[in-house]
Amino acid sequence: MQTPEVDAVATVEILVTETDLASVLLYDAADRFPAVFSTSRMIALMEVAASRVLRPYLEGDELSVGVTVEILHTAATPVGARVTATARYVGQEGKLYLFEVMAADDAGEVGRGTHKRAVVSTSRLVAGAEKRRTVTS
Repeated sequence: MQTPEVDAVATVEILVTETDLASVLLYDAADRFPAVFSTSRMIALMEVAASRVLRPYLEGDELSVGVTVEILHTAATPVGARVTATARYVGQEGKLYLFEVMAADDAGEVGRGTHKRAVVSTSRLVAGAEKRRTVTS
């Protein structure tokens, strides 16, 4: 696979809706979280931005998958705000692709950190997941 140029950038933008809020993360009746943009959705946006940097370089059934995230969520974002996540490719570490990621709303930065992705064969990844199904059944 060819690799992106260092400093290659991609972004993804969303308008925060009710389904993006931390308050919807209710796995138990006792769970309570604030009605602001969730950290998990912010990280997902950062991952999508990073995947977009790699997308033009993928071949055949390859895709990129997240391996690590080290993120600070620094400000709360309300429903209705627009959030933009940006990923900047900073190089490779072995087989991993390294990114600096940042998210901002109209008032400024809401999070930042680093993210690493790997390029994998889709069919191999799915086959590996299926093997786990037989172990856990």
